Amino acid sequence: MKSLYDFIVKPYGERYNNKVKVGDKSLIINTQIETFKSVNNIAKVIQVPLAYKTLIKKGDLIMIHHNVFRRWYNIKGDEKNSKSYFKDGLYFVNKDQIYLYKRNNKWMSFNDRCFVAPLRDEVKTHNWLEQGLIGVLKYGNSALEALEITEGDVIGYKPFGEFEFVVDGKRLYCMKSNDIVIKYERQGNEVEYNPSWAQSS
Repeated sequence: MKSLYDFIVKPYGERYNNKVKVGDKSLIINTQIETFKSVNNIAKVIQVPLAYKTLIKKGDLIMIHHNVFRRWYNIKGDEKNSKSYFKDGLYFVNKDQIYLYKRNNKWMSFNDRCFVAPLRDEVKTHNWLEQGLIGVLKYGNSALEALEITEGDVIGYKPFGEFEFVVDGKRLYCMKSNDIVIKYERQGNEVEYNPSWAQSS
């Protein structure tokens, strides 16, 4: 069973990450299926597409768009699967819905995506905890490497192109390569900002 153009995947774990461990207790942090922040966005690849070659292999873990596993209520109040649902707990995922894939226990960006960790605002001239539109590149890609922008570099990026993800307990911003507009010289005192709620995710 293979799809021509889509990956066939299943959730890695449950479809929703609604619980956190606090000591020996398990706390429910969300009860609404529409809330995207609680949707599991890690999937295991069951089959890769037939129509094109891809770096992603059968059995890999991938980080996908939250709408793939998110359920919803129709006008009658019936709970429904997303339009990505196939059958028997399997889902179709288009390559544009994939952001990272995991190989040898290391996440790697997919297609033209990259991930940036925001920097803590040490000046504290306002109520923000992080600096705006600047961060450390955590997961790059070949397009950025061709411009001599590599993981660990401090970069600036355009507004409104970033999307929030939590990757291994760290809140990162996902964006496309052309959203990055400047490479800064490292000062050596940069501190990445990671809110406490992300660390427990």
